[in-house]
Amino acid sequence: MIAAFEKELESQGLAGKVDLRATGCHGLCELGPNVVIYPEEIYYVHVKPEDVAEIVKETVQGKKVVDRLVYSDPASGEKAVHLSEIPFYKYQSRNLIGNNTRINPSSIDDYIGIGGYAALAKALFGMKPEQVLDEVKKANLRGRGGGGFPAGLKWETTRNAPEKEKYVIVNGHEGEPGAFMDRAVFTGNPHLVLEGLIIGAYAIGAHQGFIYTRHDSKLLKQNIDRALKQARENGLLGENILGSGFDFDVEVHFDVGIFVSGESSALMRSIEGKNPEPRPKYIRTSVSGIWDKPSNLNNVETWANVPQIIEKGAEWYTGIGTESSKGTKMISLSGNIVNSGVVEVPFGTTLRQIIFDIGGGIPGGKKLKALHFGGAMGGSIPESLIDTPLDFDALKKVGAPMGAGALMVMDEDTDMVEMARFFLTFLTNESCGKCVPCREGIQQLLKILTDICKGEGKKGDIETMEEIADVMSAASLCSLGKTATDPLRGTLKYFREEYETNIH
Repeated sequence: MIAAFEKELESQGLAGKVDLRATGCHGLCELGPNVVIYPEEIYYVHVKPEDVAEIVKETVQGKKVVDRLVYSDPASGEKAVHLSEIPFYKYQSRNLIGNNTRINPSSIDDYIGIGGYAALAKALFGMKPEQVLDEVKKANLRGRGGGGFPAGLKWETTRNAPEKEKYVIVNGHEGEPGAFMDRAVFTGNPHLVLEGLIIGAYAIGAHQGFIYTRHDSKLLKQNIDRALKQARENGLLGENILGSGFDFDVEVHFDVGIFVSGESSALMRSIEGKNPEPRPKYIRTSVSGIWDKPSNLNNVETWANVPQIIEKGAEWYTGIGTESSKGTKMISLSGNIVNSGVVEVPFGTTLRQIIFDIGGGIPGGKKLKALHFGGAMGGSIPESLIDTPLDFDALKKVGAPMGAGALMVMDEDTDMVEMARFFLTFLTNESCGKCVPCREGIQQLLKILTDICKGEGKKGDIETMEEIADVMSAASLCSLGKTATDPLRGTLKYFREEYETNIH
């Protein structure tokens, strides 16, 4: 596509006169490839290389809209020419991902051009490390990786740990099914994450950082490596950053291809070159992490929030969201939904707004049956709870913990018993096998669920599964085993009759 635009601009005498940028994820994956033409913000969907000549001639030169390429609402047929008019974008607050449509992720100049690294300069030359830490604490930035733990308190624990040498880590593993928020940020705006990491390192007192991410995404690796190289060349990494006297550098490490390697202690063992097996939770990685040194781990989205907090202030940040969940949240929207993709909305937005206003509702005129948050270790809730707000505590209360933000939509034809079996099948292959409750418990649950799905269930199976789930939650070593039963518990809570019907 980019090659087609380059060729056409050249042939029409526009090379050097039109700024062509290959961008990262826009969010509306369902309708890609997408093309945005500025300054008018004309938005074209499902663009093919053979459409390029017409776009350049009619829109770039003639300032006319190519009607057949604009967005058309699947239900009403109503068309929208500009990005901001499309319902998918209209109801979002894209503080983190909004610049993805405007910048080339391979260009540090593009990032600096939109104000990038200004927050880092402000922190290094206008704030003491303690002030940066206090600002993040006042912002009540909660970790976006799943637990929702206050990032500032985690930073403070690492900063106050007695060991002098400390580490900061970006968890870019994102292994849960249906999750692609982190990749949308890292492939679309990698310097945003890097800037947040450097600011965090300054606040914590770390001089070495790590980025731990997936081995199976070539584009992701290229973007990270390029961003690090550009940052070093511009004095933003290495010794004496921007002449401030602060030293900091970053290494990239890749996972070994298993889901559990994204667990905090397993991830740190992997960086050490060991098997990615979790450690007991009483060992706090913030105090004793990589090589037994204090190590602060946050996911991609958490780090990406830091520059805006420092640049605009905690008071601005806390003006967005709910009482306990501040700022915006990125959501991977998938399943039985008209518009799938990456969504960013303020905390407090209802699930109904996400599904119907942004997602466009359920295709084929079918009814919504359930929503599943949190991937393989998340929970399902029925349509009756669709007015629940997007909030860490509210979702946990109804049994659908947000996790990293993967939201799967299920229509009336979905078999909820089969859904629970699907998630347990995934986890059976991803458990590290170190502890018996997880290793054997998942296998036994999967066996019973498979029998039920085949019509071979028997009386007492439900009670047996509940007993196994209780043991796993209490005795498993890490969060994978402790929460692997959440999809089962959620479906038993809200859709128990489906299990009973299958058995009887």
